[in-house]
Amino acid sequence: MSGGLLVAGTTSDAGKSVVTAGICRWLVRRGVKVAPFKAQNMSLNSFVTRECAEIGRAQAMQAQAARVEPTALMNPVLLKPGGDRSSQVVLMGRPVGEMSARGYHGGRQESLLSTVTDCLEQLRSTYDAVICEGAGSPAEINLRRTDIVNMGIARAARFPVVVVGDIDRGGVFASFFGTTALLSPEDQELIAGYLVNKFRGDVSLLEPGLDMLRELTGRPSYGVLPFAHGLGIDEEDGLRVSLRGAVRESVVAPPHGEDVLRVAVCAVPLMSNFTDVDALAAEPGVVVRFVDRAEELADADLVVVPGTRGTVKALAWLRERGLADALLRRAAEGRPVLGICGGYQILGTRIEDEVESRAGRVEGLGLLPVQIRFDREKTLARPSGEALGAPVEGYEIHHGVADVRGGDPFLTDGRGRPLDGCRSGSVWGTHWHGSLESDAFRRAFLTEVARASGRRFVPAPGTCFAALREEQLDRLGDLIEEHADTDALWRLIESGAPSGLPFVPPGAPASPAQEVM
Repeated sequence: MSGGLLVAGTTSDAGKSVVTAGICRWLVRRGVKVAPFKAQNMSLNSFVTRECAEIGRAQAMQAQAARVEPTALMNPVLLKPGGDRSSQVVLMGRPVGEMSARGYHGGRQESLLSTVTDCLEQLRSTYDAVICEGAGSPAEINLRRTDIVNMGIARAARFPVVVVGDIDRGGVFASFFGTTALLSPEDQELIAGYLVNKFRGDVSLLEPGLDMLRELTGRPSYGVLPFAHGLGIDEEDGLRVSLRGAVRESVVAPPHGEDVLRVAVCAVPLMSNFTDVDALAAEPGVVVRFVDRAEELADADLVVVPGTRGTVKALAWLRERGLADALLRRAAEGRPVLGICGGYQILGTRIEDEVESRAGRVEGLGLLPVQIRFDREKTLARPSGEALGAPVEGYEIHHGVADVRGGDPFLTDGRGRPLDGCRSGSVWGTHWHGSLESDAFRRAFLTEVARASGRRFVPAPGTCFAALREEQLDRLGDLIEEHADTDALWRLIESGAPSGLPFVPPGAPASPAQEVM
């Protein structure tokens, strides 16, 4: 077999990514060779595969759920916003240029359909099942003509579609009905049914509505997934938590030592790969919060300046909000600061940027003896080395090239020869994303932070981030197994959408493009 399923949503952030991951984990546990797929992803959270291709972190997470190595085939088109109206287009893991939204939807997107269908067919030839994730909503009728990620790919592959709705937002029945009714008859033929996400309470109270929805649309509900706290799964399109809320809604475990450590993450514009701090939040006794005010740095034991798709813009934002001055005071007082990727560049003395912002020469914060020059070629790598006497692995995604002119080496090759980043006093910087997922290094780094902060914090010796991630993915698989109609889902994957599904008026008129998409 080479079956499949497309997981669509009534809205962005309805839960498509986690449902797709949950289905992948459920299938692989029952012996099915499965792969995830998302034709087009818009996200600033990305990952570098073993072949040094850049894809969305959500697809890398879904590949881990499926227990397969992520590849560019699983996310052939990645859009990385650089502002309100333009994005960098990453095709098959490599950047191919900047494009406005109008330019992309005006023709380029449509031309990519053959690329994404080729990738999907390669996956189908290798795996028993492919679980596709849609984007936004399939009922975005203004974009249907050039759609290659929702009904466009479903039509091309003849995949059945399950629509996920976030009931925690309210209006889920209207969203299910309206999503279906706005689609053309040809698209509606593939809408097999619905999946309710994030339900709180007694499911029996929901059942009359589900029965009425089936009467109205002729389509069943495939399950009601309960609201689950603290899953900690990689986000795709944005920061789900409040700036002043704890990262990932996670419950902070009691400290292993006498004190907790407080980590403040500057919520810079166009923040990218904020998943870097998930490993810190997983440590017992470490409290991680995103902040946007200078006074919120006062009680922090560590401040992280994270990655960003707009280094110069983020630097200006830090200065405008007084956060830059607060960082300078921290460094002068010997209080720890960590810059990652764009954050590392901000901490340097000078930035030469004719690529990302085209701002030319800009003075950095001067906390690290590093000068940055933006190169048109993007660095995509999967490096490894050591730091603080511990092994480290990470991945690189950046245009900035660092010229280190002092300080102490940070990440080295094991013989003391510098590989990346530097340290000056209590300020560290590196281009390597994901380095804090290396357990021994993370513990050594937090020990240094605690010493510099005067905290009696001791890292828990047994925390394994990879094992915690596996537990989280198993929880997603459990949600599907325990709360979804898995027999019915398997029939969809194996046999496609049921025939004779009724049309829900008014529908959308078919266009010439929709005849092939």
